[in-house]
Amino acid sequence: MTSDDARALELEKKWLAELYQPDSPQLTVRAVLTGMVLGAVMCLANLYIVLKTGWSIGVTLTACIMAWALFSLVGRLVGPRGHMGILENNAMGSVASAAGYMTGGGNMAALPALMMLTGERPPTYVLMAWFACIAGLGVFAAIPIKRQLINREQLTFPTGTATAETLKALYAHGQEGKKQARYLAISGLFAAALCFVREAKLRAENAFTLPSEISLPLTLRGRPLLDWTFGVETSVLMFGAGGLMSWRTGWSLLLGSIITFGVVVPPLVDDGVVDATSFKTMANWTVWMGAAVLVSSGLTSFAFQWRSVVKSLSSLTSLFRRKREVEEDPLAHVEPPQSWFPLGFLVLGPPTVLLAWWAFDIPLWAGLLALPLAVVMGIIAARVTGETDVTPTKALGPVTQLTFAGLLPGQLTPNIMSANITGGVGLHAADLLTDLKSGYLLGARPRQQVIGQLFGVVAGALVVVPAFNLLVPTASVLGGKEFPAPSAQVWANVSKMLVQGLEALHPTARTAALIGALVGLTLAILEVKLPKKARAWLPSPSGLGIAMVLPAWNSIMMFLGALTAELVRRKLGAEKGERVTMPVASGFVAGESLMGVALKMLIAFNVLPK
Repeated sequence: MTSDDARALELEKKWLAELYQPDSPQLTVRAVLTGMVLGAVMCLANLYIVLKTGWSIGVTLTACIMAWALFSLVGRLVGPRGHMGILENNAMGSVASAAGYMTGGGNMAALPALMMLTGERPPTYVLMAWFACIAGLGVFAAIPIKRQLINREQLTFPTGTATAETLKALYAHGQEGKKQARYLAISGLFAAALCFVREAKLRAENAFTLPSEISLPLTLRGRPLLDWTFGVETSVLMFGAGGLMSWRTGWSLLLGSIITFGVVVPPLVDDGVVDATSFKTMANWTVWMGAAVLVSSGLTSFAFQWRSVVKSLSSLTSLFRRKREVEEDPLAHVEPPQSWFPLGFLVLGPPTVLLAWWAFDIPLWAGLLALPLAVVMGIIAARVTGETDVTPTKALGPVTQLTFAGLLPGQLTPNIMSANITGGVGLHAADLLTDLKSGYLLGARPRQQVIGQLFGVVAGALVVVPAFNLLVPTASVLGGKEFPAPSAQVWANVSKMLVQGLEALHPTARTAALIGALVGLTLAILEVKLPKKARAWLPSPSGLGIAMVLPAWNSIMMFLGALTAELVRRKLGAEKGERVTMPVASGFVAGESLMGVALKMLIAFNVLPK
């Protein structure tokens, strides 16, 4: 046994003796059912906001607060047995997280991008099976590296650590938990009511509705600012989304929108390069600049993390080395067996490859190649997430698209959907390990969290596809004012460029893409090379790039949300301020998103007029 093995063994024995709580209820029936329901609810909210902004809101923390509040009420009604314990809540969070993040990992970038480029949408049951298989593969891909990243190297996984600390605070200080639950409920109800008043077209005559945007009393090049998408939304969804972002990302969004729609686009409209000032028309041009910023910055940042990539690959080779004898392993009865990894791929790999061939025209050999590539990408994504709290899907997606552009030249659908495989596996592997970090800090049994994650995968797959079909009945809905779908626009245009070449673009769009690529490259390099204090004044490439494919009124509201959250944190202190801003902002986003989905359902069933 090497010295590293001996140290790892001592760490695991110490955890087993001091933190592990084998007798506390964890993956109970009510934890599974609650997690599936709350995860489905958060999946709906995330679907709505992903189509709006390209971002997702945090699932686990919000679900844990909601579950704590719910079962605190149940406990008061039926007695102590009604309360949900801390480890039970943690297991519930794993279920909810897997369901809520079914919108990520490229799922809600690849499918909308496919529709935008081809106008096609596979049958509902095919998409449900496709998303479930990809997410399940991500769960199994995380198993062989869990002990290396969490037990041995003790990687931070900041969101997982924050979740554990929040749960400790909820269960140690009841009043703090009540405050956070109250903030979440009040802000959610307010957002839902505001959305209803604004969006519901009631059957009654002269029913009052709010305008979606309010123009500023100024003009630009002889046109009202609202023509250039500058205005203030009568919505708190984007305000809440901004409150969940960093201050740096918030002001970068505002800067990006001013540069794009205030400086770059107006001369193009005057010259006739851009035909009209509608957002969809302008975004057809600006997306090339935004996509270039996002892809070049993502790939450059990824390249600077080469040490993580090397470590990831070395941990992959360790899967094939001889393991310690089972009797030497103190956690053999606690950790998920390593055999689950190959068994999971043997079960889910064949249907994934067959679905890829049947539904997306990916040749069987290319689908088989995608599986080991997805494992490698999943391990890399998990390590980078553990170190930085950022899952590098903006880099992994284009890498896969580039790979399959070479293997399957000229084919749009395989190019997009192959990247969906690696992106989905990477996200769900990273998501599970983030949840397992929370469990590790709380003394939970990781085997039960893995099982809980699989329940969440099923719930998320069953919910996300019908909800997407409801919100996006045709491809014409995407890329416009209602659902800008920035992530989908980026994926679609990267695939189009790889298949058709840059020659298909207008010369000005090619120039914009080159400038955007240089800007993203420069910002990513400076982000690494500049001192930490100087980085605070450096624009975020993610903020700049996303602002180029969103209406300016979205970016303005997110800026105002980020500004408000920053002022609260400075007033109350970082930790106390976060306990206020996180539930309030999450409530704004979840409340308006869920009401938006509910209104779409009422319209679909003819309860409300279109």
